[in-house]
Amino acid sequence: MKEFKLIAKKENPLFNRKEIIFEISSDITPSRAEIGKFVLEKFSARPETVKIKKISGKFGSKTFNVDVLIYGSEEDKNKTELKKKKDNLHIFKKEVADKNENNKKNQVDKNAEPKSSDSDKK
Repeated sequence: MKEFKLIAKKENPLFNRKEIIFEISSDITPSRAEIGKFVLEKFSARPETVKIKKISGKFGSKTFNVDVLIYGSEEDKNKTELKKKKDNLHIFKKEVADKNENNKKNQVDKNAEPKSSDSDKK
C-alpha cells in the first residue's frame, strides 16, 4: 500500500463508533488482513473493535475505497454488527503470531550445528 488519502471521518455517537472512508493505492487488491493491519496502525484501534465494511475498486484502477467502522468497545460492535468469519481481525493476530513462530524456528535451525554420524569418522 503506497498512498493513503482520508476521504471522510465521522463520529456516530448513537452507535458509539467512528465511520471512516479512505482511499488507498496498491498494485493489487489489498486483503482484509492488510487493511486491518493498516487501520490498527493508522487509527490506533484494537482488532476486536474494527469492522471492515467494504473494499472496492474500479476495473483497471490501482486505487481502492475502503469503508471501516471503529467501535468504542467490543460490546458495542457485537450489539450492532452480525458476526462473520471474514470480518474477524483476530485472524490477523494469528497470522502475525504464526510468522513470528516460524521466524524463531528458522533462527534455531540455522544456529544448530549439524550432527556428525559414526560412518563419517571411519
